[in-house]
Amino acid sequence: MTRPLLPALIAALMLLAPGAAPAADEATREPYGIGLEGFAYPYPVQMLPLSNDGEQLRMAYMDVAAAQPNGRTVLLLHGRNFPSSYWAPEIKTLTDAGYRVVAPDQIGFGKSSKPAGELHFDNLARNTIALADHLQLGRVDIVAHSLGGMLAVRIARADPQRIAHLLLAAPIGLEDYRLYVPPTATEKIIETEDKLTADGYRKQLETNYSLKTPPEQVTPLIDARFNIKGAADYPRWLRAFVASAQMIYREPVVHEIPLITVPTLFVMGADDHNAPGRPNAPEALRPKMGHNADLAKALAAQMPNARAEVLADAGHLVFLDQPAQFDRLMLEFLAK
Repeated sequence: MTRPLLPALIAALMLLAPGAAPAADEATREPYGIGLEGFAYPYPVQMLPLSNDGEQLRMAYMDVAAAQPNGRTVLLLHGRNFPSSYWAPEIKTLTDAGYRVVAPDQIGFGKSSKPAGELHFDNLARNTIALADHLQLGRVDIVAHSLGGMLAVRIARADPQRIAHLLLAAPIGLEDYRLYVPPTATEKIIETEDKLTADGYRKQLETNYSLKTPPEQVTPLIDARFNIKGAADYPRWLRAFVASAQMIYREPVVHEIPLITVPTLFVMGADDHNAPGRPNAPEALRPKMGHNADLAKALAAQMPNARAEVLADAGHLVFLDQPAQFDRLMLEFLAK
């Protein structure tokens, strides 16, 4: 990676490459709170009070000023397995280029509240729009990764006039997972996730995400997930995390993607074959899932103003795997 990495950035980036040192031994972990209390973010975090389904919640976000403002704002939407802190490289790239950057943790993730009930993309979309209104952002550009891409589709459908450009970085939801994976009970998923170890999680992400990031950039984000196991309210975090998996399964967006009219760029990793729920699919159907680059190209061809770029030697964390190429595509697209 050619960009300089500050200590806060080192704490925010994620690399889980083969041969990386395992996360801290379970017995020696310093517990984090389920709001990631104790885990540093690269920029100051603020909170927006919200109400979802009658529950009082708080949405965490970073609001980072541009070095030399160009009058535009980029909204960064994170994936399921990561807090917004992993956007640190893109925040620096964008603010250096003149953009104000707002990077929220969605409700249920990162430093935001963990709700007791279900998660829904429409609620997350309304929350994100409420944050934009609170900050008086007006029209924004959206850069969204993974699960954030599914959320961005819902925002683009609900309020297209708010979006100038939509960049989907290795989004999930490019297929309807219900066609391959049978319904799975929430309690079963909770049991599976609770048994997962830090080393097992590292190997899982190496496989699912085809990670390419260099070994010297191994970071504490695996620990960030597993240190919360020592929190007294860890079961609440676990249930919220599993609720996000059920949201992905129950609320597909692929059928709506061709209806998006705002200028859209898919940036895909050629080696990204991530497909949520694939282990629960019948073995004969698993090879049919996760052809994400091909799916993005096919969807872009159905849209009135979209294209797909596929980066070689990149997996699901495309903006960390190929930062120079990703940044070039992103800045060129946003400047149009």
